Amino acid sequence: MSSAAAHIPIASSGSFLITPNVGLMVWVLVIFGICWFVLRRSVFPQINAILDRRAKAISDEIDSAESLRTESQKVLDEYRQRLAEARTQADEIVTRARQAAEAHQKEAVEAARTERERMIEQTRRDVEAETRRAIDEIRREVADLTVLATEKVTRKTLTEADQRRLVEEALGDLDFSVLSGGEN
Repeated sequence: MSSAAAHIPIASSGSFLITPNVGLMVWVLVIFGICWFVLRRSVFPQINAILDRRAKAISDEIDSAESLRTESQKVLDEYRQRLAEARTQADEIVTRARQAAEAHQKEAVEAARTERERMIEQTRRDVEAETRRAIDEIRREVADLTVLATEKVTRKTLTEADQRRLVEEALGDLDFSVLSGGEN
């Protein structure tokens, strides 16, 4: 055994750890007290200060995180509100565009209908005017042919009064209402 082990009293029945040695216990307590005093005076305040700073930093971070969460919730709510407003506006725009398109279509159909009716009326007037001109032309032709035929048959030139009487008789015999669609 070594020399250090020789100074340790060994109990007759076992080890020195089991047998209390009062001197050793006193020295251990004194050293423990000195270490405790040094640690308490110099190390523990620094450890407490570090732990306090860390606790304050954690508390500040928690407060900051809470305020950021609250602010982000407000921003999210505002975003959702604006999104809902945008959707509502988009729906309104689509509805107005659809209504404008329908109104424009109705106006275009109505304008086309009006234009068609105007063109039909204009065509009817043109046909009536052309029919009247054709009937007048036929009357002149019939009058000229009647005068010419009468002159050839009678072999003499007719006076103006005779010509007029013959034309009126010939025209009276003709039915122009069939040509003019019921007009005379």
